[in-house]
Amino acid sequence: MLLDPTGDLVDLLRSLVDIESVSGNEAALADAVEQALRACAHLEVERDGDAVVARTQLGRATRVVIAGHLDTVPVAGNLPSRQEGDRVYGRGTCDMKGGVAVALAAAVQLSAPRHDVTWIFYDNEEVEAARNGLGRLARNAPHLIEGDFALLMEPTGARVEGGCQGTLRCDLTCTGTAAHSARSWLGHNAIHDAAGVLATLAAYEPRRVVVDGLEYREGLNAVSIAGGIAGNVIPDRCTVTVNFRFAPDRSIAEAEAHCREVFAGYDLVVTDAAAAARPGLDLPAARDFVAAVGGEPRAKYGWTDVARFAALGIPAVNYGPADPGKAHADDEFCPVADLHTCQDALLRWLR
Repeated sequence: MLLDPTGDLVDLLRSLVDIESVSGNEAALADAVEQALRACAHLEVERDGDAVVARTQLGRATRVVIAGHLDTVPVAGNLPSRQEGDRVYGRGTCDMKGGVAVALAAAVQLSAPRHDVTWIFYDNEEVEAARNGLGRLARNAPHLIEGDFALLMEPTGARVEGGCQGTLRCDLTCTGTAAHSARSWLGHNAIHDAAGVLATLAAYEPRRVVVDGLEYREGLNAVSIAGGIAGNVIPDRCTVTVNFRFAPDRSIAEAEAHCREVFAGYDLVVTDAAAAARPGLDLPAARDFVAAVGGEPRAKYGWTDVARFAALGIPAVNYGPADPGKAHADDEFCPVADLHTCQDALLRWLR
């Protein structure tokens, strides 16, 4: 399918949505995006797998990176796209082909932006981190993602969301002694011991902390519990999985140390962790962006690929059309007004 980034923005979004691109199946959409970008004399285009990178080379003093992922979660009877009133429905309209449509249209239109711009359209964001196309670019061609400031076109309801929370998951395991439940005094119930973990969580008071002018709320919560052998056996093992969402003033090491302090005396094993990202709103490029967009920035609750840029020392924010609360929903949609709001803001900033 041919894409027309110079035409109606709603038509462009629907064309993007109608090219199914569930994670691992982005090739057709990447082909279409690449074709549209290669038609622009002002862009230098490269491709890595199903990630497409287009850059201006105007010798500007600063370079900004604007990125969005091409993939979606699996289709759930919500293709092809449809428009109902002021909303466009279909898989990926919210997360995040609305943002891709805005970025693609701007990339084609802006032949002389006031910052040099790197536009990145990448694959496999919705699956395990090892497959993430932006991560692959960072490993294979780090020069392609270098910049002074980065913008992720993730859905934010057309409002700046700065940085992102970090996330850490750990298993807390209680051990006991198995026995027949009819003679429970001969054993030691590990599930009962897990009550101490749950009581600690119930009494825990999460921090609220201001980072670069934005308030982040932390959270420490049990997300699963597993234990038990059979209906007539005293369990000798119980594991509570805890998720810590931490503010960007903590490193992963500091987040782990905090969890070990909270759960001192328990057998704690970290199973997964991803760093937080500072918003960097005090930097000139970020200030310019916020001024162009307008509104009051807020913290991003959740983890996004802004963290990949932060790890490289590049401040990043999230900004894109659609309510993030509709991401992955069967009835996900993108408001038409959000598309135009985000496009206008992007053009004001870059012009």
